[in-house]
Amino acid sequence: MDVSTVAKQMVGFQKTLFNNTFNAMVIVQDQTENMLNGFLGQVPWITDDARKQMNESMAFAKKARDDFKKAVDDGYSKFDQMFEQK
Repeated sequence: MDVSTVAKQMVGFQKTLFNNTFNAMVIVQDQTENMLNGFLGQVPWITDDARKQMNESMAFAKKARDDFKKAVDDGYSKFDQMFEQK
């Protein structure tokens, strides 16, 4: 087995590990958002402006999460391209 094959397997394992961990994090974040929305829906002293700010914060976090995933996926695709060139 040559070094290139071992490196491909290692990168593949790391990619799978990252995807599984990322998906677990997404589930936790989505569940936390659902719980927070349920809590905010029951609290009468939260203003509409505060709810709007919370929703914007959650949307920003989701966008940042998706941008991070895209950046990591781009990195893995560059690794794949590098291995294909050899």
